[in-house]
Amino acid sequence: MSTPISQGMAAGIDPITLEVIQNALGSIADELALVIMRSAYSNIVRDSMDYSTAVCDHTGRIIAQGLTTPVHLGSFPEAMRSLIRQYGGNMQAGDVFIFNDPYGSGGMHLPDFYVIKPIFIEGVVEGYVATLAHQADVGGIAPGGMAVYAAEVYQEGLRIPTLKLYEAGRLNEAIFRLIEKNSRQPVEVLGDIRAQLAACGNGEKGLLGLINRYGTAEFRRYTEELHDYAERLIRAEIRALPDGIYEYEDFFDGLGEQPEPIRFKVTLKIEGDQIHIDWTGTSKQVKAAINGPMPTTYAMGYLAVRCALGTAIPSCEGYMRAITVTAPKGSIVNPDEPAACGARGVICFRMYDTILGAFSKILPHRIPGANEGGSSAPHISGRRAGNNKPFLVSGGLMGCWGGSAARDGQEGISNPAANLGNTPIELLESRHPVEVTCYAFVQNSGGPGKHRGGVALKRGYRLLEKEAELIMRSDRRDVLPYGLSGGMPGTPSWNLINPGADQVILPTCPMKSTPLLQGDEFLHIQAGAGGFGEQLERDPDKVLIDVINELMTVDYAADVYGVVIQGETVDLSATAHLREQLAQSGSCRSAYLSHFYRSVGIKPKRQ
Repeated sequence: MSTPISQGMAAGIDPITLEVIQNALGSIADELALVIMRSAYSNIVRDSMDYSTAVCDHTGRIIAQGLTTPVHLGSFPEAMRSLIRQYGGNMQAGDVFIFNDPYGSGGMHLPDFYVIKPIFIEGVVEGYVATLAHQADVGGIAPGGMAVYAAEVYQEGLRIPTLKLYEAGRLNEAIFRLIEKNSRQPVEVLGDIRAQLAACGNGEKGLLGLINRYGTAEFRRYTEELHDYAERLIRAEIRALPDGIYEYEDFFDGLGEQPEPIRFKVTLKIEGDQIHIDWTGTSKQVKAAINGPMPTTYAMGYLAVRCALGTAIPSCEGYMRAITVTAPKGSIVNPDEPAACGARGVICFRMYDTILGAFSKILPHRIPGANEGGSSAPHISGRRAGNNKPFLVSGGLMGCWGGSAARDGQEGISNPAANLGNTPIELLESRHPVEVTCYAFVQNSGGPGKHRGGVALKRGYRLLEKEAELIMRSDRRDVLPYGLSGGMPGTPSWNLINPGADQVILPTCPMKSTPLLQGDEFLHIQAGAGGFGEQLERDPDKVLIDVINELMTVDYAADVYGVVIQGETVDLSATAHLREQLAQSGSCRSAYLSHFYRSVGIKPKRQ
């Protein structure tokens, strides 16, 4: 369902002008993102694109978002409210603010630095340009600031409350010096902050030009209408859903050598044109860095609702009026200070999966099987023997999507909750002392279904330096990505040191760093995504194509899908007979995991 742009519009608003302003604001937000991408120093910002941008109105409400990271974008409202609460009467032209603190400044975790600039016209704030970038290192117990084993936020690095990096155009050099002294990667961090500053300067010019074109009063009228228009759109979509209460639960594998599952329980209440998301029943916060402060929880709620509804809605704050989010204080999705949260990204994906699981009860033909469980985050760090300079191999590894009612899941693509990129091999090897030993799809992976889940991705790193340490954050080994409408769950993730006969299997989230010596190889196998629909209903020709593309083997095609392949053709008679046998025995529903384990050379139990 969609609402014409003119329906319900305030008097005196021209729909064409509204559309022009909306697109202009989107262009400014995207240009902010392009400036950061082209001028950033670190590979996690420049290549993995772990950053976000937004434009806000005079009250601090988002009126446009760049095409960047969803988990960041939904957190901007809380950050802006915190900024205005602290400095609303103490801003002047030339001010630029910086902060990252999750407890008191609206931050999510310490690596994410907000850099925000208020835009003044004749001494009055008429808008803001806002950026957020994941910094390569902010100090703390481990390089990269994402040690799962951190027990409290004080161990995770430098906490920056809301401060003026520039005051009336004058740089506060002390803040730069403080950041520089607390980072293992000062060149990259300061370079990325300057990229954010450059983006803010560029965005200021664009926003000033747009406001001056229409005048401040008229611009305010149109941005207010933009909020109202987004609200009308989303409320119309929600109204088309059946009222009711819908629950779902999913689990994070747990921590360390003997993990205990961590529960995510969501209740969706749809009442008229309003959605309420409640996390009551979710596990309590943990003494590890996977807790997610409320800005993260808000962000995942907004994202999941928009993905489930699937309609084009302006990326402004007005649509958020139709969505409320609550979470018990002291839970893993609303932790009390000083809970550690550096690796909180892994639970973002679990929140997203859980909300979509609840929506699958409302929109069974729109919601796909679960994705791979989110980007995995290996960090390999150390110092070079020749000059003692630090190195840090970072950047998440993106994977695959679940199968849906319309198509197979995609592979080699970012989780919808991340929207990031995989760092190219050439960049990793040219800048860091590692050799990428493999980067490929995993044969016989992913959840079977009429539309199969995306196959898993694997990447291996061999250390070329004398020594280093590995920190790893992953998930979906014990609790597999769910399938839907009869589709099978996906396949598990694995972390291997020196794969082969003497390989060492690490937990999904090790609670300590792992030492590496020169020549050691670390191999990560991501989870494969969940399938959709009954696997014996899969088109045999699609199975044949997967075999030809080496995504599955001939015996897998027969045992799992009941498709008999001779050469490069399907034996239709033999396939019909085999599928009848498999339907009676049901053996095909479990065969896929044994094939997966043989493909990756792992015994199906924890070592």
